[in-house]
Amino acid sequence: METVSLSLFRFPSIPARLWVFGQMGLARRELRRTPDLLQWKLCGSGTGEGFTPIPNTAVYAILATWPSEEIARQRVGEAPVWARWRAHAAEDWTVFLAATSVRGQWAGTQPFHAVAEPADGPLAALTRATVKPKVALKFWRREPDISKAIGMDENVAFKIGIGELPWLQQVTFSIWPDTRSMAHFAREDGPHARAIKAVREGQWFREELYARFRILGDCGSWGGDSPLKSLERPAA
Repeated sequence: METVSLSLFRFPSIPARLWVFGQMGLARRELRRTPDLLQWKLCGSGTGEGFTPIPNTAVYAILATWPSEEIARQRVGEAPVWARWRAHAAEDWTVFLAATSVRGQWAGTQPFHAVAEPADGPLAALTRATVKPKVALKFWRREPDISKAIGMDENVAFKIGIGELPWLQQVTFSIWPDTRSMAHFAREDGPHARAIKAVREGQWFREELYARFRILGDCGSWGGDSPLKSLERPAA
């Protein structure tokens, strides 16, 4: 079953940050030669929750697609690019996912395929958009309110904003305990809902992609622990 991996790496020191910044170009050739790697994206992140226009030079991500979960875990654990980034990072975390729905395109193609049935329980959501340059300022004026709202939502287990090109190509990734809590945040009358309305009415995006995933598992830690730990239900 096609499996998506999102690997996050934290680089606290200036030398490590300079090193990984260079890897945004240098790692591409080696990624193209990585066995079984179907699709991949290298991304930076924003400050705070990641949903800001100010780059966070400490956090970078590799988003990848693999033929199966077994292969994904093996390559993430052993492939040279991941191993090298892990060696330079102070902390890293990877979550493994199977898409349940995909709508839209990413750089003219569809990087994920819906291979799993939706299920009750935890899920992940990913959105990717290319913002039209002429409305970028309007878009980013709304983002602080959205960041504050998602940061205050007690239901969200994990959230981060990443992107390929600062200010214009943005990815949001979040993990929720269930579909109901995610839908409530997206649709309630708040900053997020108002921003979506403005996007639709003003046609701010040149390209959009929306995907939901079943969570298969993870490895590593973020903030000293697994972000999935909060989703574990106590035994009856």
